Amino acid sequence: MISLAYDRVFSRRREVAFAIHDAARMLRTYSDHRARELNTTRAQWAALTRLQRCEGAKQNELAEALDIAPITLARLVDKLDAAGLVERRADPNDRRAHRLYLTEQAVPALAALGELAEDVMGRALAGLDEATVEAILKGMATIKANLKAELHSGACSK
Repeated sequence: MISLAYDRVFSRRREVAFAIHDAARMLRTYSDHRARELNTTRAQWAALTRLQRCEGAKQNELAEALDIAPITLARLVDKLDAAGLVERRADPNDRRAHRLYLTEQAVPALAALGELAEDVMGRALAGLDEATVEAILKGMATIKANLKAELHSGACSK
């Protein structure tokens, strides 16, 4: 009888939420560990990589993209600036804002981080063929789009 109640409560679809959460947590933990090999943190790694994709972003835009508080990003950028990897430049259209740019020193750091990312994900995805990886990417994109639509529809305020 307990088995039937368990099956009703924890459907396979709900198990996906646990699997995503557990895999993401383990990936963060493993990435934290591996980032130390390059004397960096996962947060610095994420900021540099995201900035590489959207160089010239305002600090608040980068904070939003990383899903962290602006003050947290400011401290992170302070450290990256002190390390000579990032520079703040005044925004020509908004004197209160700064735009963020990578320095020449960031190029080898990003190359090393890119190699590390390939190794981390190679290990995480070991045993999965390319078709499975593509299916995972497609499924995750669908989940993200579904949740984004729900958030924007106001469904959370019901």
